[in-house]
Amino acid sequence: MQRVIASLILILMSPALTIILILSIAFQGLPLFYKQSRIGKHKKRFIIYKIRTMENSTATKFGKILRNTGIDEVPQLFNIIKGDMKFIGPRPLTQADIERLEWNTPYHDIRWAVKPGLTGLAQLAPICHKKISWFLDAYYSRNKSLKIDAIIIIRTIVAMFIGKQKAISIIYLKTYKRKQTQL
Repeated sequence: MQRVIASLILILMSPALTIILILSIAFQGLPLFYKQSRIGKHKKRFIIYKIRTMENSTATKFGKILRNTGIDEVPQLFNIIKGDMKFIGPRPLTQADIERLEWNTPYHDIRWAVKPGLTGLAQLAPICHKKISWFLDAYYSRNKSLKIDAIIIIRTIVAMFIGKQKAISIIYLKTYKRKQTQL
């Protein structure tokens, strides 16, 4: 089902995606896409696709816009169509990321029991820290459900329209206020 949905989204987005790719060529030149080896379910390697946003290890001005809106991630729909990824799951990491984070022990294998995702709990967290990311990825891997998936999808869509940082601030501020009133 996810492959069909990803295909439909690509078809519906193709006019806008064409404009974005033309603008990308105008502002950044070629190549259009960035490809990289990532680790997926059961630590199987696959190639991930993104719109290129960097030049000489620095994000370009146009690349920053693509990253802030998440548009650079749209080519990962091809990874969903191929079956390497799903819409929701832990972020697919490089081998270097796994070693840097020290997530290469049997204790961490729960993270690779599910397919990686285009979006997930850790990507929506207000703080980027290896312990928080690990906790959220492990939590999702152990507790995935339609309810959690729906919450992640809604939050991701909101982030696409108002920007990731603003969406995260709003979401977590509301959660914090709700918890304070429950005390």
